[in-house]
Amino acid sequence: MFVTASTHCFGDCTFEEAIGHLGDLEYDKVEIWMDEGSNHLKPSVVAANPDRFIQLYRDITRMTAMAIHVETDPGHEIFDGICRLAKLMRITQITLPAGQIGTPFNEEIDRLRSRLVTSNAAGIRLSLKTKTGYLTEDPQTAVELCQAVPGLGLTLDASYYICGRFANQQFSQVYPYVYHVHLRDTSKTAVQVPVGLGELDYSRIIAQLRRYNNTAKVLSVEILPELLDGSDRALEMRKIRMLLESLL
Repeated sequence: MFVTASTHCFGDCTFEEAIGHLGDLEYDKVEIWMDEGSNHLKPSVVAANPDRFIQLYRDITRMTAMAIHVETDPGHEIFDGICRLAKLMRITQITLPAGQIGTPFNEEIDRLRSRLVTSNAAGIRLSLKTKTGYLTEDPQTAVELCQAVPGLGLTLDASYYICGRFANQQFSQVYPYVYHVHLRDTSKTAVQVPVGLGELDYSRIIAQLRRYNNTAKVLSVEILPELLDGSDRALEMRKIRMLLESLL
């Protein structure tokens, strides 16, 4: 397994600034976060000219890009461009959001099958982020989505299973479907707390991943920038990187 950090950790900065901050914190691998509603990095802009983005990336960093996380579903045409970018950069993992709560199950299945056809054609694994407010907030529904769309996986963000509507449920059933992991410390009342003060059991997550499957190779630190100021954020990111590296 490898430790990486999402540029979402500095989603309140430009993409170039975020990459610089991650390098300063001694991360050598990165997950690229995109959000159409942010000034950080817009999927539509990247998909319109993947070659230009690749040149920009090579100009600003030597960090290895391990994964892509798109915050909102970009639509078929833009998603096709993101998959082309991933293939050119030799990135094999893309995370998308599940449909929001209230989305008809059959409608969601049709969307996911369409996205999976595109990602499979590019040789890329596709997974859904587990998150409150989306169909994957319920561990069992998350599993059912994967079973209904063979080849689809999950990006496990255990914070939302510790602090969420299904906080009192076990979620071990999701591990056989986990392709990717997002990590931050969490309590039952706050989705993000300082490292060591929450209830996220990092060693147990790693052990479960090793027990149930061998496909989740990347542990991606994802600190939510809106919940933590700059100086404290850097400290937390150093702490969690050192913790994860010690466990591996």
